[in-house]
Amino acid sequence: MPVLRLDCTRCDRRYEPGPVLNVCTACGAPLFARYDLERAAKNMRPGHLALREPTLWRYDDVLPVDNPDYRVSLGEGFTPLLTARRLGSLMGLPRLFIKDESGEPTGSFKARGLSLAVSMAKALGATDVCLPSAGNAGSALAAYAAKGGLKAHVFVPKDIAPLFLMETRAYGAEVETVDGLITDAGKICAERAKENGWYECATLKEPYRIEGKKTMGYEVAEQMGWKLPDAILYPTGGGTGLIGMWKAFREMEEMGYLGPGRPRMYAIQAEGCAPIVKAFTEGLEAAPMWENAQTLAHGIRVPKALGDFLILRALRESHGSAVAVSDAEIIQGVKDASANEGIFMAPEGGACVAALRKLKANGHLSADDTVVVFNTGTGFKYVENMAPLWGKAAARR
Repeated sequence: MPVLRLDCTRCDRRYEPGPVLNVCTACGAPLFARYDLERAAKNMRPGHLALREPTLWRYDDVLPVDNPDYRVSLGEGFTPLLTARRLGSLMGLPRLFIKDESGEPTGSFKARGLSLAVSMAKALGATDVCLPSAGNAGSALAAYAAKGGLKAHVFVPKDIAPLFLMETRAYGAEVETVDGLITDAGKICAERAKENGWYECATLKEPYRIEGKKTMGYEVAEQMGWKLPDAILYPTGGGTGLIGMWKAFREMEEMGYLGPGRPRMYAIQAEGCAPIVKAFTEGLEAAPMWENAQTLAHGIRVPKALGDFLILRALRESHGSAVAVSDAEIIQGVKDASANEGIFMAPEGGACVAALRKLKANGHLSADDTVVVFNTGTGFKYVENMAPLWGKAAARR
């Protein structure tokens, strides 16, 4: 195992990487994997990377699974970074790019994290894996568990779209619907995991899922010639991707691939569930529980994130911000991306497109900025969620 140790993200306690660990036993905060970055820097020089496979495993020197026998892969990662000239022209942002995750296995960026989480579960001897999900994480866990020969247990809110249930069960997972939101599903999942000895893969409840998500940061840097953009917009529920990219940028700086400059990070949420926006605006170090969370973008309908303090830390260190958009604006964002760039985004991606307008209007973004928007999945899985608002506004062309 290339991991040197696991560090607590709050109290700096250190752990050996071998045993199964979820969060810090002292303070309950998430754990980060640490690597021999001097060694990694020698192996991951740009000339070497160019010869590696076009998946996230090209960065295996900074990933926790070194034995190929334990790697559970469906070809995830190294998704396209697309120029978005027409959408950029519409927004007054001529240097706009879209990092499009819709072509990932099972149709979303969740494939990255669950590939690593399931691989590590297998390497650590687990037979059963579990998590709570709003849809995409559950289907990704189920697919990778099927590939790796493990049993998946997925807990989802009752209002989840039937398509997600069908897909997740098709991969052989045991699915339980729960009254309430993903936080309620998470509580039941944690109880069952403890009772049955399952390996829990919930967001930031184990140290390795984030390692798959951080590869988005490595890819953006590599695809932009090792020069980071001025700003990154990321749809934020549990925030693993945003936190992971921030971790990746620090690793790359320590390896000498990047200087100290960082993109301004923008966490994009829905007005009906915006705990990070509230905490950021009020100067809080952690986000309060968001009551009665509602949005059609179920992937960002997370009332309370375990890593909220890490999200807020990245926003402030980067001089970024947190932005909330309405469901109607989300739909319009999906339409704008579809009509101008030929990308049918998930609503979470549409939220980022909608936020571009607000950030341009309030001066956070300018025409000189190089901006990357993340589309975290395909819109085809969300047709039922988006349909009620779809016909209420004509797509801007």
